[in-house]
Amino acid sequence: MEMGKMKKSLRIKIISMGNAEVGKSCIIKRYCEKRFVHKYLATIGIDYGVTKVNIRDKEVKVNIFDMAGHPIFYEVRNEFYKDTQGAIIVFDVSDRGSFEALDSWLLELQNEVGNQSEVDNIAVCVCANKTDKKRVVDESEGRIWADTRGYHYFETSAQTGEGVTEMFQNLFEGVVSAVENGGKKAPFMTQLGYSKDQVEAIQKLKAARSDYERLGVNIGASKDEVNKAYRKLAVLLHPDKSVAPGSEEAFKLLVAARTTLLKKCS
Repeated sequence: MEMGKMKKSLRIKIISMGNAEVGKSCIIKRYCEKRFVHKYLATIGIDYGVTKVNIRDKEVKVNIFDMAGHPIFYEVRNEFYKDTQGAIIVFDVSDRGSFEALDSWLLELQNEVGNQSEVDNIAVCVCANKTDKKRVVDESEGRIWADTRGYHYFETSAQTGEGVTEMFQNLFEGVVSAVENGGKKAPFMTQLGYSKDQVEAIQKLKAARSDYERLGVNIGASKDEVNKAYRKLAVLLHPDKSVAPGSEEAFKLLVAARTTLLKKCS
């Protein structure tokens, strides 16, 4: 028997989820066809594609169901959740609404699959897409969302190709591992190295409109109150202690705010 015929074959089902216009179809085309489609063409209901990959000496036939993100297509896409083994859930880093919608997409998946055990064993990759654009969703926010749900997280750009191949490779390997393990997904090991409190502190410092708001103290606060608030945040954000994206910039804002407020206390 020829060596090529000795390879075991496997068929898997992958779906895409996420709001309309986040780039789901473009990510898939970038991977399968090695090209980027500049003109936006809305997916009508479901788009279907097939590709073949080799994973762990297995020829894997991947069936990809690219689901339209617009709410009007719910009655079409809800038929395609059954028997899903892997999913990419996509948001646009330049559109906060698409990030905030991730929970509703997860809920739709859970409702349509029905069996929570089946949902838990679906390999999921979260794609923070359009990283080539000006972002309004920080990397740390996306990573926290994915990590706390046991999902792998990737920064992707369908336009440049960044992260796309790595994401699909991770997803396919996750599905194959689950199949080899009797349908059970391998335990997810967190790799963040930073906390939700650190991420929230960074966001608060960046979004604050005044130094009082940055430190979380009232106008006219005393030196002791300013220093106490500073120490509380410094413990979270000092660059020697925090690896959260944006820590260094946030710490500089914190120090500057403290300096300004202490001068006002003099």
